[in-house]
Amino acid sequence: MHTSPSILIFILNRLKPFKKYVIAQIFIAIIGAIDISFRPYLIKIMLDKMQGLKINTALDELFWPAVFYILASTFILIIFRLYDYVRLNFIPNLKKQISLKLMDRMMDHSHYLYQNSFSGDISNKINDVITSIPVIIQISIDKFFGHILALLIAVYTLYKVNTKFSLAMAIWSLLFLIFSFKLSYKAKRLADKSASIRSIVFGHIVDIIGNIMSVRLFLGKKRELKLLDNTFSESVQAEQNIDWFFLKAHSLHGGLFIIFQSFCLWMLILGLNNQSITPGDFALVLTLNISITACLWGLSQDFREFTNLVGNVSKALQLTQSPIEIENKPNCKGIIIKKGEIVFDNVHFNYKNVEPIFENKFMTIFSGQKVGLVGYSGSGKTTFVNLILRLFEVTSGKILIDGQNINDVTQESLREVISIIPQDPHLFHRSIMENIRYGKMNASDEEVKEAAKLAHAHEFIVELQQGYDSLVGERGVKLSGGQRQRIAIARAVLKNAPILVLDEATSQLDSVAEEYIQERLHKLMEGKTVIVIAHRLSTLLHMDRILVFDKGKIVEDGNHEELLTINSMYKTLWNAQIGGFLPENRKQFK
Repeated sequence: MHTSPSILIFILNRLKPFKKYVIAQIFIAIIGAIDISFRPYLIKIMLDKMQGLKINTALDELFWPAVFYILASTFILIIFRLYDYVRLNFIPNLKKQISLKLMDRMMDHSHYLYQNSFSGDISNKINDVITSIPVIIQISIDKFFGHILALLIAVYTLYKVNTKFSLAMAIWSLLFLIFSFKLSYKAKRLADKSASIRSIVFGHIVDIIGNIMSVRLFLGKKRELKLLDNTFSESVQAEQNIDWFFLKAHSLHGGLFIIFQSFCLWMLILGLNNQSITPGDFALVLTLNISITACLWGLSQDFREFTNLVGNVSKALQLTQSPIEIENKPNCKGIIIKKGEIVFDNVHFNYKNVEPIFENKFMTIFSGQKVGLVGYSGSGKTTFVNLILRLFEVTSGKILIDGQNINDVTQESLREVISIIPQDPHLFHRSIMENIRYGKMNASDEEVKEAAKLAHAHEFIVELQQGYDSLVGERGVKLSGGQRQRIAIARAVLKNAPILVLDEATSQLDSVAEEYIQERLHKLMEGKTVIVIAHRLSTLLHMDRILVFDKGKIVEDGNHEELLTINSMYKTLWNAQIGGFLPENRKQFK
């Protein structure tokens, strides 16, 4: 069976810590392969001895062959229980190691990958690798290696009995394996296509479940079912193509077996007739034929499962093992923040296959400045922040923080010195205590509670049945939008980084809570460099500086009063606010 080098290399690297278990499985496979011929050979010996038995000599003649047969059976029983012991120590730990390796890499992938993939599809692919690789290893050792070795031993055993049967089994088995091997190429292509479509189906299901409220509110059930029906139809067709393929292959395998078995039975009968074959030989040949045929028939079934599994893993590794787009440079050091000054030095950036957002941008945010970012959706505000966080890589130029190129420092140290409060924070399905502590992992319970009080979150937390131990649900769905935002604010308070980014951090709060928290946020901003992405311009009144974005350019730069005194885009936006928020685009002015 052909596998791509990436799969083989990945599996071999994962097996390195488990060499002793792999060796044990290979040893057990060898014992099993020998047993397929050994015990039938003992039966042959006993049957041959029965031919010339005299009265009262059966015990003497058959005692040792019978003892060896019982000992062999006992030994095989022990070996297979050893196999169970090896698996229970090997497979769970292998899955754990694969899981950690994949997640370690996935968390290093860039924002591009997550923007262009279903989260359910990613999860499904990771699960495919975790569950499929142990089965691939088992099939490779127990079935492919073990059964082929059993075939070779059986051919040798028959050679010692009668070369005709040995040659017949060798030819038939060789034809069978060549045929199955050639079919595996087409089977793999079909399996790859099926795995790809299945991942899309799973991704759609997860997408629907994750947006079930939108499905209900916008009466999308029929539309989603129709979309799923179309996708499932493709999946059904892909699976049926595989099933039809193997149906034809198995029919041909069965026909070959009938021809082979008929030939052997005819030769055995002729051998008995001319006394060149003993009853023991007759039993041995038929027993080995049935055993080896079962092995090869199993192999043809295993080819199907193996190709499916390899297809699943191949597709998954294309995603998980794809190149990391943003990596730390070799031997780079952590960033050192003394002032928090941010400089865009001739920065050029564009998303893949999209017109440039920033071109030759020069801009400085001075230490301790409170800077607001304003502009229509898509004007570049969020991209501006994401570049500072190095979630995306600048195309050319450089971004400096305190004179240090952010491309020359570790990403971990860069993000450690920046706190961000998103507009729509997603929380982990963990306790409130754990979600707040995410800002500072070694924080004490008291520090977490103090941060919650500063974020005006302590009041609602203590009213929950389990208080700080309350689980928030997937992405925080058990909490209201305002409560989630307060948890995010508390997390940023606890982190206490020298650079603070707020993306309309109080937009989901009621007016009383917002006024209270805005006061707390101003205290949090003291001594920090602050960037505020504003959708509600009233939050920028106390900013030192406001940057107005339009199509990736900073078209205006000044404080609130200065920008209102000129015929500015900011003034137009300020006058056009509806309910305190910016319109999405220019068309809403008309």
